[in-house]
Amino acid sequence: MAISTMTRTASNCDENADSPSAFTIQRLDDFRSLSPDSRDLFDQAEATSFDLGLEWFQLLAATAMPPSTEVCLYRVADATSGHTVAMLPVRQERGEKRLLALANYYTGLFAPLPRSEFAEPALTALFRVLRTQDACPSITLFPMAADQPEFSATARALRQAGWLAFEYFCFGNWFLPVEGRSHAQYFQTLPPRLRNTLQRKSRLFLGMAGGRLEIVAGGDRLEPGIAAYEKLYRARWNKSEPFPDFIPGLIRLHAGKDQLRLGLAYLGEQPVAAQIWLVNDGRASIYKLAYDTNHAHLSVGSLLTNHLMQHVIDVDRVREVDFLIGDEPYKQDWMSHRRERWGIVAYNPRTSSGLAGAANEISRRVAKKALALFRHYFRAASGIIGGRHPR
Repeated sequence: MAISTMTRTASNCDENADSPSAFTIQRLDDFRSLSPDSRDLFDQAEATSFDLGLEWFQLLAATAMPPSTEVCLYRVADATSGHTVAMLPVRQERGEKRLLALANYYTGLFAPLPRSEFAEPALTALFRVLRTQDACPSITLFPMAADQPEFSATARALRQAGWLAFEYFCFGNWFLPVEGRSHAQYFQTLPPRLRNTLQRKSRLFLGMAGGRLEIVAGGDRLEPGIAAYEKLYRARWNKSEPFPDFIPGLIRLHAGKDQLRLGLAYLGEQPVAAQIWLVNDGRASIYKLAYDTNHAHLSVGSLLTNHLMQHVIDVDRVREVDFLIGDEPYKQDWMSHRRERWGIVAYNPRTSSGLAGAANEISRRVAKKALALFRHYFRAASGIIGGRHPR
């Protein structure tokens, strides 16, 4: 494995304190030959979400990054024992020093990977090295779970290390706590309109139209399933995936881990809908949807969602179903709870570009608040002029 020529040291104390270093920092240029304790951190994180595992990051780096992107991992180790206490997978554009999370629009969740007992001091040590020794102008980490301790610990570590850190909203995330219910019990909680649609269209699609629903987990049906998904995606959006090797790689990866639930709807031998679901550690994630709009009148997408929902609840017995990215209204019909994914952008005040970035960030936020305040008073004034009292 290629490693940066210098192993840096950092203390979890003040950077000007005359004390021995508590951590060593390494920059690793790729994912090969990671030490077992480094791999353990990825394995632990993968139990939280499939897109925090080592193989996910390897796939993303290999198939879903522009050629100009350089990928690296920062490893934080205890200076005494040498044991890995934190990992941070990041990317940067060739020739630039700013760092971004190893994530993009395929990513539902990202987080630094620290051992819980070392989280804040280890991340503070890493961010201090990046600010002082590496003179990195900015760091952007996204999308993170705003309701989890890793988010606030990361923000505090950045600020303790001397960065100017700002939090920002990424997207809403709708999910369903199953709470031990059967699919039949869950079905009764759906909006009446959706229940009626599923019952009527199921009779039409499976009976009169001769349709069928299938769930592929691997085996001989895997490659035809991939081909069906890609055909439907191209028909739906009139284009291929921006990184055409990523989705097939994702499907094969999770089929090999017995985590794939690839749902397919057919009319005869013609695929009319496909959905990629991933089941990992008691959570079913609805990753990708594609369907043929020519058959929208049969509600094939909804029928397939319900078919997969029945499987993951009654067969896989998951404790949660996650619709991942976005606040599309239809997701609220299927899910009961909403949480948010946020990002953190931090600027290095020791660099000119970092100072400029922070100034721009503050200006945008002040302008946004001023505009919101103006709109509030304008609406209030309009209500008074129109004879209404603002509520």
